[in-house]
Amino acid sequence: MIRMRLAGLAVALLLAATPASAQEASRLDRILQNGALRVGTTGDYKPFTYRDPATGEWSGFNVDQAKALGQALGVRVEFVPTAWPSLMKDFEADRFDIAMGGVSVTLDRSKKGYFSVPYLRDGKTPITRCENASKFQTLQDIDRPDVKAVVNPGGTNERFARGNLKDAEIVVFPDNTRIFEEIAAGKADLMTDSSETRFQQKQHPGVLCAVHPDKPFDFAEKAYWIQRDMPLKQFVDQWLHLSQETGATRALLAKWLD
Repeated sequence: MIRMRLAGLAVALLLAATPASAQEASRLDRILQNGALRVGTTGDYKPFTYRDPATGEWSGFNVDQAKALGQALGVRVEFVPTAWPSLMKDFEADRFDIAMGGVSVTLDRSKKGYFSVPYLRDGKTPITRCENASKFQTLQDIDRPDVKAVVNPGGTNERFARGNLKDAEIVVFPDNTRIFEEIAAGKADLMTDSSETRFQQKQHPGVLCAVHPDKPFDFAEKAYWIQRDMPLKQFVDQWLHLSQETGATRALLAKWLD
C-alpha cells in the first residue's frame, strides 16, 4: 500500500512539474484531429487575397498557398474573413489558426504570435498616374500640401503614411479593392506598397505606373502570422522551405505578381 501511495505521489509530482503546454495537445495536433485549418484573410488585397463579392469565391497568391498548406497537412482549409482594422483583435480572439494574405511582419504582431519564415521581400513605394511618375521619386517629393495620399484603414500603408508624411493630405479610403480606381480617376495622387504596385500597374496599363518598386522607401517582409504554437510554426516553416526549394512558391509568385 505504501509503495502504491509513493508511486502515485511520484506521478502527481511529475505532472505538477510538467508545463501545462506539454500536457495539452498542440494546436498542430488539434488541427490534424479536427481535420481543418482556419485561415484568416481580408479578401481585399490583390494579388494576395481577394473574395469576389458576387460569388464569395476566394482567389490570390496566398489563397493558393493556403490550399497547398492544407493539402500538405491533409486537412480542409476554412477561410475566415477578417479586415485590416480588426486583424489584431481577431487574431487575439483565436478566430483563426494562421493569417495569410499579404500580412507584413511587424514587431507589434510578433508580440502576439509567431511569423513563418518570410516568402517575399517588400517595402513601400508609390504608384501614381503615369504622367506624374517623375514627380514622386522621393518622400520629399510626396510630402507636400498639394499631394493627396490615399491609404486603406488599419494596415501598414496607413502607418507608413502617418509616420512619414507631415504636409501631404492623407485620405483613408475604406474599400481597398477600389482604392486604385481613385488614383486612376484623379481623386488621389498615389498610394504605397511595392508588391501591390507591380500588380496594379499590370491591371491599369498606361494609366498607373509603379515608381521604383525595386527600390522601396523602407524594408519589409511578408510572412504567415501563426498563433503561438511552436509545432505548427515548425510545420509551416518546413512546408514553406520545401515549397521555395522545389520552385512551387516562385511559380505562384510569377503567376500572381509578375
